[in-house]
Amino acid sequence: MNAIDRFQYRQFVLGELCGGACTPEAAACPNRAILAGFIAGRVAGLGCLPAELGLDTHKDKSDFARLNSLYFPHSHLTLADGGAEHIPELDDLFRLLMDHRAFKRDSEAWVARIVATACAGRDHLWQDLGLADRGELSHLMRVNFPALTTANSGDMKWKKFLYKQLCERDGTYVCPAPSCGECVDRPKCFGPET
Repeated sequence: MNAIDRFQYRQFVLGELCGGACTPEAAACPNRAILAGFIAGRVAGLGCLPAELGLDTHKDKSDFARLNSLYFPHSHLTLADGGAEHIPELDDLFRLLMDHRAFKRDSEAWVARIVATACAGRDHLWQDLGLADRGELSHLMRVNFPALTTANSGDMKWKKFLYKQLCERDGTYVCPAPSCGECVDRPKCFGPET
């Protein structure tokens, strides 16, 4: 299946997931469509997420099953492993995201774990998550981690931005120039992803 077919299939699966019955609370949650996007991407063979989207690495092994039963009780999809490698900074990335969550819904923890897991991929974060474009990633960041969205005022690529935040927490600075504006790699870090 070529890339165009994968994205079309992802849209079809996304529609099926979001169109299925669930509780009124789950239907009203903005993370339902976001979580459906992760699942649809994995079903279409996009991204690097593992079969349970990284939720199996959490202490509660039933997180993926709980997600499905709450948001997509009609779905019986089987997801293939996307090949994400284990990264030693996974828990640090998860804590960074959780420290900046919106505190509006419990599902933010699932989104944080999934985003942290996708950081193990080798492409742009939106691609590693199996999303259609960077706009979907920016939307999920605004909904779940608005403080990080505000802090990313220069429109830095999300994965680079998250790692930069980790480095700054530890007192390590990635950019060798005194300012990112002067760094020769600035075009690689900021601006549109294509």
